[in-house]
Amino acid sequence: MSKSSSSQIITCKAAVIWGCGEPLKVEEIQIDPPKSTEVRVRMLYASLCHTDIIRALGKEDPLPLFPRVLGHEGVGAVESFGDEVDGLEEGDYVIPTMLAECGACENCTLAKTNLCLTYPFSLGGLMSDGTSRMSIKGHKLYNMFSCSTWSEYMVVDSKFVCKIDPSIALPHASLLSCGFSTGFGAAWKEARVKKGSTVAVLGLGAVGLGVTEGARMQGAAKIIGIDKNIMKKRQGASFLE
Repeated sequence: MSKSSSSQIITCKAAVIWGCGEPLKVEEIQIDPPKSTEVRVRMLYASLCHTDIIRALGKEDPLPLFPRVLGHEGVGAVESFGDEVDGLEEGDYVIPTMLAECGACENCTLAKTNLCLTYPFSLGGLMSDGTSRMSIKGHKLYNMFSCSTWSEYMVVDSKFVCKIDPSIALPHASLLSCGFSTGFGAAWKEARVKKGSTVAVLGLGAVGLGVTEGARMQGAAKIIGIDKNIMKKRQGASFLE
């Protein structure tokens, strides 16, 4: 497999938030090259999760970090990567996963949780070495759960991205980073819906639709979607066709 590396710093646009409750500002920022285990991704689509809003407002956040480039849902193409990265090529479509899986630690091998011990879930807003790959006017920028999808480019550790089938509709793929997969996993891994069950889903947003699909795949006999927004009826029904 060919290796890709880039020593070039990229200047691009990103939505930067400078403090709790402040409006997002589209700024020109600098993106450093990826280090040995990292990939630099050209973002193509990004989604908005309620968790991004919480972090922007500084609510329920044990460690408010600013200035920051938010966004943890999205899909992009690999632009370059470090010399220790395997399984990825330039142009591959990837989504950030927030959670990694080494496949060898106690948590990964027991299959009881996906909270990997080797590559733990990050709240610190920096890369694993404690530094940032993003800056603006000499100020380091913090990321969101090891990535920042509200930027034209981002650098993320290769263990925190997942290569996806290029035939997938990319705007839809951006939802797989968090919302949809959260709901799907809730029905599959947590509730463990049984074949023939009746399932009620409260709210038919990205998470709720993920629950609907997860319940269907598990063999639920009846799925009841509950949402006060009548506009979501069509989307909910389409998941049962």
